[in-house]
Amino acid sequence: MKLEVKNITKSFGDKEVLKGVSFHVESGAALGLLGRNGAGKTTTIRIIMGLFEPNSGEVLLDGKPLDIREANVGYMPEERGLYPKKTVIEQLAYFGELRGMTRQDAIKSADALLERLDMTEYRGAKLSTLSKGNQQKIQLVVTLINDPDIVILDEPFSGLDPVNAMLLKDIVKEQIEKGKIVIFSSHQMNYIEEFCNEIVILNSGVIAVSGAIKDIKKSMSQSKVLLSLSDKGNLSEKLNESTVISSLEDDEEGLVVTLKPESSVDDLIKVVTNSTAKVNEIKALEPSLAEIFVDYTEVDS
Repeated sequence: MKLEVKNITKSFGDKEVLKGVSFHVESGAALGLLGRNGAGKTTTIRIIMGLFEPNSGEVLLDGKPLDIREANVGYMPEERGLYPKKTVIEQLAYFGELRGMTRQDAIKSADALLERLDMTEYRGAKLSTLSKGNQQKIQLVVTLINDPDIVILDEPFSGLDPVNAMLLKDIVKEQIEKGKIVIFSSHQMNYIEEFCNEIVILNSGVIAVSGAIKDIKKSMSQSKVLLSLSDKGNLSEKLNESTVISSLEDDEEGLVVTLKPESSVDDLIKVVTNSTAKVNEIKALEPSLAEIFVDYTEVDS
């Protein structure tokens, strides 16, 4: 399967929230949908879910307009949409029936997922008596109860302790390995890097950058360089006097320099050569996903 979002625009009154957003994700892969609060992530997800109509553009599944009434989609929203005074199994059965399952099949699926998430003991408990983390796990059961082909997860690790986060990580990996389409939105970059090969970063309703994480990192890796030193000599002074770098930081191994956009590693080598430093290695540093996120979102478009 292939899910495509093609040139989506969306406005609320005079405010243009999405300005021509396009991306795609295929079976057996997870796409990280990132952006600061208000960037347009939730609006994009709600358009995919059919909750909002775009002003223009379309959402396609295998080349045809996505009909949410026919597609098998599981959506885990950031804000919980459960009933605090109802028992866990009662509402799981209800949500399963809303997805077109028989009550018997819904209960069978719910019980299997509760066991998988170590939640069987809470089967007959009212949701309001559960911790925030356990309520999050029940929300995941609702998302997966009908074994959806498309899984959309919005901040799924919110409120989870490390043990439950590890359990949820295993569940998400299983969905990807089963060949599901997974769209994953989170501000926790370590999870994005763990699950997703590709990302889309939204900034003020437009795509600031998209593609494979490794390719994005590679394209940015020439700006920050580690100079591994056995003797610093007068290198710091030479670098600060030069027009090559924009910043300089001490590191356990030596110095980390950030090159100016118009500078190259060759320019840096010339400065190093003219210093009294003893350099063991010059190595381009790959930026973290968090650094990439900040770089593409710190200034509004």
